[in-house]
Amino acid sequence: MLEAKSLRKAVVPPTLLQYPSPGNLQSTRLALHVNEDDSSCSAYIASGRHIYKLEISLEDSSLTRGKESLLIPVPAQVLHSSLVNRCPHRSEIQSVVLTETDSKYCFILGTVDCYGHLFVSRLVTSDQDVDRVTYSVLPFDNGVGEGSWAGLSFNPSQWSMAAVARSFCKTIDVYDQDIHLRSFSTLWYPSSMSFLQSSFYANESSILAVAEGCQLTIWDLRMKENGGCIQRIYGSVGDILYAVCSNSAGNIAVGGADRTVTIYDPRRWSALARWVHCSKYEITGLAFSSLESNHIYIQGVDYEVFCGKWKEKEKVFSFRGDSNWLGFSKCSNRDVIGGWSDSGSIFLADITTKEQEIKLPNGFP
Repeated sequence: MLEAKSLRKAVVPPTLLQYPSPGNLQSTRLALHVNEDDSSCSAYIASGRHIYKLEISLEDSSLTRGKESLLIPVPAQVLHSSLVNRCPHRSEIQSVVLTETDSKYCFILGTVDCYGHLFVSRLVTSDQDVDRVTYSVLPFDNGVGEGSWAGLSFNPSQWSMAAVARSFCKTIDVYDQDIHLRSFSTLWYPSSMSFLQSSFYANESSILAVAEGCQLTIWDLRMKENGGCIQRIYGSVGDILYAVCSNSAGNIAVGGADRTVTIYDPRRWSALARWVHCSKYEITGLAFSSLESNHIYIQGVDYEVFCGKWKEKEKVFSFRGDSNWLGFSKCSNRDVIGGWSDSGSIFLADITTKEQEIKLPNGFP
């Protein structure tokens, strides 16, 4: 069982960023990383052609609840804020992603703009960042065409492998560092994707789940038949899917315009559970819990983010932003979820496991 340990609200300094650029319906312009001493959290946000970094304090604070388990945020201090000079994009950035490496003192920052131009930087969490490795990759067609939403996903078992999805072009390009491996052509506009973490496949690094239109499609980098598509699951016609995610148990979750979260089993490609109308409005963000596999975090366009048990179809807790979401993210190494709103506020929720009461027989203290 999960419970919220704290909920903090930090404000982006107006001297750093006063008016953020309008975001897409998919909130993919925020990435979070908790520092080693657990005293602060690094938040990377994208606005226009720039990336900004904020160090937000994670000092212990009291938790206030409202009606129906709604969490009330408390003010948080911004310890440091700066402009990240690693990603010289020429167009508006659409997605920001952080991924872990083998070293706990090093992680990877990836950004992609509306034309599919990818920048990848290796960041070292030290006072002097001497390992300033950065490379960029142009799309396979050199970014010809109209700009649109673009998504990015790193392979969890091989950080050098990244997939870039471009909505308007209906393409997904897979790279190994700056080497183009192959391209997939989708039938509909892709809106979200995730490398599978399932151990049911001999080579888990080759499987990619993509939400395109009202379909969930599964792609294998090793296959050439059907353009690499090995499975196509159809949803309700007209109900676009906006979010897809997976966990280490192999389950895949999708959600979208029908306000329903569906969990699929990759062994049989059948639905394990369907949490119908769990959100009041469209679902645009999903993330499985790293602590409890039967818990999932859901973000909707009505400013709400909530945690629920998808098997029991039960909401555990929730919190609300103060305006439209520009970014929604969960730390890859722990259960810290956050959202960045259009008003310049960043909400951070620290989640932990709830201690169960142990009842001892009579006669024991």
